[in-house]
Amino acid sequence: MEQMVVEAKPAEHRAGLRGWLLDDLNEGKSPVEGPHAAEEPAHRRPWWQVMCLTGLDYFSTLGYQPGIAALAAGALAPIATLVLVALTLFGALPVYRWVARESPHGQGSIVMLERVLPKWTGKLFVLALLGFAATDFIITITLSAADATAHILENPFTPQALRGHQMVVTLVLLALLGAVFLRGFREAITIAVVLVGVYLSLNLIVVAAALQAVAAHPHVVVAWRGLLFSEYPTPLAMAAVALLVFPKLALGLSGFETGVAVMPLIRIRRPGDLDGRIRGAHKLLTTAAVIMSGYLIASSIVTTLLIPPREFEPGGRAYGRALAYLAHEHLGNIFGTAYDISTVLILWFAGASAMAGLLNLIPQYLPRYGMAPAWTRAVRPLVLVLTIIAFAVTAFFDADVNRQGGAYATGVLVVITSAAFAVTLSVRRRRWRRLTIGFAVVTVILVYTAIANIIQRPDGVKIASLFIAGIIFFSVLSRLVRAMELRATGVEMDDVARQFIEDAAAYGDIHVVANEPDTRDEREYREKEAEQRRDNHIPDDAPVLFVEVKVTDPSDFETPLRVYGEERYGFRILRLEGPSISNAIAALLLCIRNLTGRKPHVYFSWTEGNPVVDLLRYLVFGAGEIAPLTREVLREAEHDVRRRPMVHVG
Repeated sequence: MEQMVVEAKPAEHRAGLRGWLLDDLNEGKSPVEGPHAAEEPAHRRPWWQVMCLTGLDYFSTLGYQPGIAALAAGALAPIATLVLVALTLFGALPVYRWVARESPHGQGSIVMLERVLPKWTGKLFVLALLGFAATDFIITITLSAADATAHILENPFTPQALRGHQMVVTLVLLALLGAVFLRGFREAITIAVVLVGVYLSLNLIVVAAALQAVAAHPHVVVAWRGLLFSEYPTPLAMAAVALLVFPKLALGLSGFETGVAVMPLIRIRRPGDLDGRIRGAHKLLTTAAVIMSGYLIASSIVTTLLIPPREFEPGGRAYGRALAYLAHEHLGNIFGTAYDISTVLILWFAGASAMAGLLNLIPQYLPRYGMAPAWTRAVRPLVLVLTIIAFAVTAFFDADVNRQGGAYATGVLVVITSAAFAVTLSVRRRRWRRLTIGFAVVTVILVYTAIANIIQRPDGVKIASLFIAGIIFFSVLSRLVRAMELRATGVEMDDVARQFIEDAAAYGDIHVVANEPDTRDEREYREKEAEQRRDNHIPDDAPVLFVEVKVTDPSDFETPLRVYGEERYGFRILRLEGPSISNAIAALLLCIRNLTGRKPHVYFSWTEGNPVVDLLRYLVFGAGEIAPLTREVLREAEHDVRRRPMVHVG
């Protein structure tokens, strides 16, 4: 089949502020920039360097995770962290290794569910998941900025004038992040490698110094054990409580979805070597999980043993910055300041990574569904919207790190749970019983974790619900506004259909009769042709082409239109496949005009029915009153009346 482009209305010349905002929609411009943007093959890197992009989000949680664990679990924090690590290594890691196999182009678990769930059901489910994913990414931005602010303000060398202005400094960091993306942010794996390398090295030094302090003062271990057994008399009680509180530590699971998203950046030996990319992704995910697990356990132990519980509370010096507290206490303010700077940079860059993730995620789904305005494919206006949302979320949580932890964990857990569910369905289709049972168990555990986190900290689901409601509302509104757009991304036409069109053009005017196929026998076509020749005065000797449309998936918005030529009982028929009858016919007429240089005429019969009901049928099922809808799509697509195909109704 031959691919042809459908000509729609010409692009408007853009100048001034509007032109600057929509500049990247111009031909040849990359629609997305940032750490998650698609790269040319020459810019791909080894898996361990790409892992550092995941590390911007994943490893940066060390800045606040130990403090949150201590607040949530108290003396039980190391044991609850062990439960989290077990879930990481034996739950989340196997799930995302499978996701990497199923989506080697970096679409992640959402696209797996989109393939499994049919039509509108799948798209509505994807919209809900996008709400939770947006919660994950937005809270990554705001929480990272808030924690970076905490490291700035608690540093002993910070000017006194800045202290007590957590909200102002956080908003400034968010504004700087938005400004960088408005100016144009290019993918910088090298910066990520340096930041992650320095940050992990400094954390290793801090943890080693803290463990040395523990060895030098063994009484802290004795005191901790005494406190632990006084609160929880038996190991069984400790395990039970650890299972109850570990959902509050679920921030430590972040980064897996990002790890799959960056897969296209992994260097491969030859083009199309998806197996090589998958192997690289498996190494990336496994290495990141093992490194993070080690740091989570070690940091939880040393912070619990060495930091007084009161310092973890709001206003304490370890609030939101437990490892930074140890860096200053055990290695001095100079090293502590270097650690603070490294932490601030990786947290800020984690926000940049999350922003880039949203800039990749939103254009990948919503515009394709017709559920977002076309300008959401442009970086700058989307950056402005996301920055305003980040401001609002920061104000809602008063720039507090721990208060945002619940919302962050909710987004992370729902996304990971959906991935586990998608993987369970995937292995079940392959009839692998043991794997199905294993992944089903992981899914159940993650469901429990997500529900427990929502019950304990409902702020997360409240924020996610707002995102979901907003996405669905604006998606439906956008679908209504864009309903009459020409939605075919191109026309794939076979040789028979092309020959039919060229033969009709050789006569003169091209006459196309729309037919709703029924029995498709000779009588049906003979009576339809006679009716249209009589009602619309088509000359007896003029050839006609029948057009019939098979609606594929009416929930799709932008798809290629497929056209097949077929001859039955001497009648020439163009058979179309597309998500909407009216859009398919309009796209075909424009394609015929572009192919032949002649303005085609299409002929319809009126149908009986309520126009409002017909419009709803068009929006949901792709059908409705075809004639006026086809004419409206053509009017939107071609503003020049002299070039617009003619619509006749008898």
